[in-house]
Amino acid sequence: MLTLILILLLSYLAGSIPGSLWVGRWVYGVDLRAHGSGNPGATNAFRVLGWKAGLLATLLDMGKGVLAAGLIASLRLDVLPELLADRPLMVRSVAGFAAVIGHMYPALAGFRGGKGVNTAAGVLLAITPWNFVIAVATFSLVLWRTKYVSLSSMLAAASYPMSLLVMRYGLGWTHIGTPLIVFGGLLALGIVLAHTSNIKRLMRGAEHKIRWVSSPTVPGHIERGA
Repeated sequence: MLTLILILLLSYLAGSIPGSLWVGRWVYGVDLRAHGSGNPGATNAFRVLGWKAGLLATLLDMGKGVLAAGLIASLRLDVLPELLADRPLMVRSVAGFAAVIGHMYPALAGFRGGKGVNTAAGVLLAITPWNFVIAVATFSLVLWRTKYVSLSSMLAAASYPMSLLVMRYGLGWTHIGTPLIVFGGLLALGIVLAHTSNIKRLMRGAEHKIRWVSSPTVPGHIERGA
């Protein structure tokens, strides 16, 4: 049990790494929480600092999910309780969920984090790559049609448990068990709840559409790198 607790703790701490904030501060000398939407996530990095910063922040956030579900979850599985030792997929799922929670409520950044979409995407990539492709395709299609990052993120999150259900009961992929489907549902629910304010703005027609910028828009920023 101590090993499982250690995996969850390390996964949470990995998720707590404030990649977007560090990119803003160390590369551009900008605190993202004071600009744009104020959200310390990759989308705000895109809006405020440009596509290079946004892409770097996205890769860092996804990397946290891959690190937790792909590497940390594999630590000493041989000494896990018997209930979990033969269920590495379950361990990867809970480790990934801990990383997403860490991204949303990071101990390393005052418990004020992003909405977990990119970290969740990294988890999907580590656990079920095909479902990751489906989620990315859903996100890209909705974003292309609507220009709403929030709506694209929520629908991409919802596509994960839906695709698991189709693969399990429609295609007969028996290796996709109920715990993984439940995990997918909880992950999607958490991401939707994190977008509550966005949902309200969407209903009012006040949600901002994405506007890609090629260079930082913060007046007087100090660029320290690419």
